[in-house]
Amino acid sequence: MTGSSLRAKDTGTPGTTAETTRPPRRRASRVLRWTALALALLLLGTATAGYLYYRHLNGNLAKAPLNLGDSPNPAATPDAAGRTPLNILLIGSDSRNTADDLELGGSKGDVGRPPLADVQMLLHVSADRNDMSVISLPRDTMIPIPRCTDPVTKKVYPELSLAMANESLGRGGPGCTVATWMRLTGIPVDHFMMVDFSGVVAMADAIGGVPVCVEQNVYSHTADGHGSGLRLKAGTTPVKGKQALQWLRTRYGFEDGTDVGRTHAQHMYMNSMVRQLRADATLGNPTEMRRLAEAATSALTVDDGLGTVKKLYDLTTELQKVPTERITMTTLPTTPWAQDNNRLVPATEDADKLVSMVRDDVALDGRDTKKPKPTETDPAAPAADITVRVQGGTGAGLESPAPDRAGAVAGLLRDRGFTRTVTDRAATTEPGTSVLYSGTTLRGDALAVAEALGIPAARVRAVDDARDVTLVVGADWPSGDRFPEPAKREVPKSAAVLGGAKTDACMKIQEGYTW
Repeated sequence: MTGSSLRAKDTGTPGTTAETTRPPRRRASRVLRWTALALALLLLGTATAGYLYYRHLNGNLAKAPLNLGDSPNPAATPDAAGRTPLNILLIGSDSRNTADDLELGGSKGDVGRPPLADVQMLLHVSADRNDMSVISLPRDTMIPIPRCTDPVTKKVYPELSLAMANESLGRGGPGCTVATWMRLTGIPVDHFMMVDFSGVVAMADAIGGVPVCVEQNVYSHTADGHGSGLRLKAGTTPVKGKQALQWLRTRYGFEDGTDVGRTHAQHMYMNSMVRQLRADATLGNPTEMRRLAEAATSALTVDDGLGTVKKLYDLTTELQKVPTERITMTTLPTTPWAQDNNRLVPATEDADKLVSMVRDDVALDGRDTKKPKPTETDPAAPAADITVRVQGGTGAGLESPAPDRAGAVAGLLRDRGFTRTVTDRAATTEPGTSVLYSGTTLRGDALAVAEALGIPAARVRAVDDARDVTLVVGADWPSGDRFPEPAKREVPKSAAVLGGAKTDACMKIQEGYTW
C-alpha cells in the first residue's frame, strides 16, 4: 500500500421550519426520485440529497470539519476539459452513545467510549461522470493513522504508525478518518458522510426493504454470543430495519468469517438498493419520500462543505449522472497480519494497483474512455534551466525502500539534459510517483520532466509547498529507466469486484452457520 510505513503496536468517537412554494408535482417527483438514489448510498454511511423546498431539513444535519490532520488536502488534477473527479468518504459509526444505538448493539459498557468507524468506503466519481468506483476498507486492517486534533476539545492525538483502521473516528471525529484515508492513498477527499446504527435502521424502515440473497439458510450466532443475529432462509429476502442492520454488520456466517466477507455483503446490499430505487416508481410518492428525507437528514453527519440540503442535492445531481451498470465496488486487497491472524494488512502489490487506478481516475470496469490531452498554455523552459529535486518514496508503503532509487533517477534526468537535478533526502509520504510544483509558472517545466521519464500527465499536480519541480519516485516505480505505465490496467482479482449490473449475487455461507 502506498501510504506511510507501518511500524508500531496494535492499539485498541431543532431544525427551523420555513414556508416555501411547492414546485409542480412532476418536478417534485423527479427531485424525490434522485433523493432516493442518493439514499441508496447513505445506508452504508454514504451520500444523500434533500428536498430543495424543505429548508427545515438543514437543521437536521450535523456538521463537522473535513480534515483534522496536519497535512492539507491534496488537489485533484483536472482533465483536459477542466473537470475533476469527486471523492466522498462514507463512514458507518458503531457509536453506542444513545439509547437507540445501544438497543441495536453492544453492551452498556460501550456507552461513553469513542466510536469506531466500522464501515469505511471511498466513493470515487470520475471526472467525466461516466463511472463510479467504490473501495471498502475492512475495519480490522492495520494502517497508519496520522496526528489529529479534536476541533472541540483541541486535544492532540499523536500519530500511530500502526493501528486498526476503525480507530481513526475516535481520534477527534470523522475528519481524522478522512486524514487517514488521504495519507494512506494520496487520493483527495472532497466530502464525508457518516451515519450510526439507529440512523441505518430509521432509513431502512423509511425505504421499505432491500432484497438480499444467501446461498443457504444462515444464522449469524456463536455459542459464546458473537454474531449479528441475522437469520435468513436460502434465496432472496427483503430486509429492513434491524434486520437490514444485521445484514450490514454480519461477519460470522458470511464467506470465511472475516471482515472481508462483511464488506462483500455491504456491496451486495448497496447494489441491490441502487437498482431498486432507480426502478421503483412508487418511490416517487412525495409523502413517502418526505418521510425518507426526514430520516436521512436526521441520521447524517456531514462535512461543513455539505451542510445544507441544497449542497447535498447538488451532489446528488452529480451522482445521478453515473449509469447503474458503471458502478464498480471493490475491497482493498489485504492479507493476514503476521503478528495476529485476526488482523489484516494491505496486500502491497494488489492494493497499490487498485488505489493507483482510482487515484489516476481509471475506470475499474475496464470501459475507460480515451481521455483527451490537455492543451498547455505554460511553455517549458529549456531542460538545462529547470531545477529538479528528486525524492525517494519507494519505502512509503509496506515494502522496503529501493536503495538510492532517488539518486538513480536523478542521474537519468541529468543524462537527458536536466543538468540542474539534485537528490533531496527529505522524507516523503507522497503515495506513488508524482511530479509536484508550486505556483502558476512551473507547470510546463513539471510536464517536461514527466514526459522525459514517461510519467503520465495525470501524475503532475500543483501543491502549496513544493520547492522548484519535485519528482517523487514512488513504490510503483522501484526500478527501470522509464515509468512502467502499462497499456491496459486491470483490477486485481483480490479486490473482489462487484459490478452494478450484477443482479444474481448471493452471499456464500460459512460452514457451521447454517440451519
